[in-house]
Amino acid sequence: MKIGFIGTGIMGRPMAGHLQAAGHELFLLQHRSPLPEELVSGGAIACKSAREVAERAEVVILMLPDTPDVEKVLFAEEGVAQGLQRGAAVLDMSSISPTATADFAKRILAQGGEYLDAPVSGGEVGAKNQTLTIMCGGARATFDRLLPLLELMGKNITLVGEQNGDGQTCKVANQIVVALTIEAVGEALVFASKAGADPAKVREALMGGFAGSKILEIHGERMIKRTFDPGFRIGLHQKDLNLALQSARELGVALPNTGTAQALFSACVAQGGFDWDHSAMVKALELMAQHPVKE
Repeated sequence: MKIGFIGTGIMGRPMAGHLQAAGHELFLLQHRSPLPEELVSGGAIACKSAREVAERAEVVILMLPDTPDVEKVLFAEEGVAQGLQRGAAVLDMSSISPTATADFAKRILAQGGEYLDAPVSGGEVGAKNQTLTIMCGGARATFDRLLPLLELMGKNITLVGEQNGDGQTCKVANQIVVALTIEAVGEALVFASKAGADPAKVREALMGGFAGSKILEIHGERMIKRTFDPGFRIGLHQKDLNLALQSARELGVALPNTGTAQALFSACVAQGGFDWDHSAMVKALELMAQHPVKE
């Protein structure tokens, strides 16, 4: 297929690479990061505008940081909507507002396009290993049409609902679970370290029990080894929790621990940690305990 891909950053770069390796023709637009040289040298075509990408592609994939980025790429002057062919699909794999997603989809559908929101979980590791979890919202027919592309990027692929925005709602729920689990792992390791136990051995023991998780495995190791290069940036996780808290207010739902996790991320950002990996939430806990986790 002829695929437009906008957003070839930490996550989008390997995702687009898998599509190219499978033989699909890529049309790229530089967003924030320079276009990856390996994609261009591999035959991807650099376009001058989002409109040009849409004019040349059967499917336009977006992997962008936030809701305003998606809106601008879709609907600004020279945006995707101005060039989208009738019957072509927008596949938005960004993590953005469910409410805004429903509106974006309505506008694309009204001009004869298709729309699937398909945010992902699994981080850079999942993107590189083609093991992303992909949560989709949209028509079953659109999902079925795009599934072969999704299978090149992920493994656990679910059509959450046939309403656009359902995938984004699922991703917000995912980010709540991830943030709170990072906080729990951080608390446990800070507690163990403060008590004089070896946090690496504590993590090793916990991995074999009911407390075992991917977060304990991957992010617990990051906390112990002090490897906080992203990964997934705290600033982006803050954005996702803002979506959760905003939606909770609209729905009249209390998310007290999500608010706590957001406060800890904010404490990290205050220390200059906007671009730290989200496992660095432990630094805020350490500051409160005045006792860093040590290898």
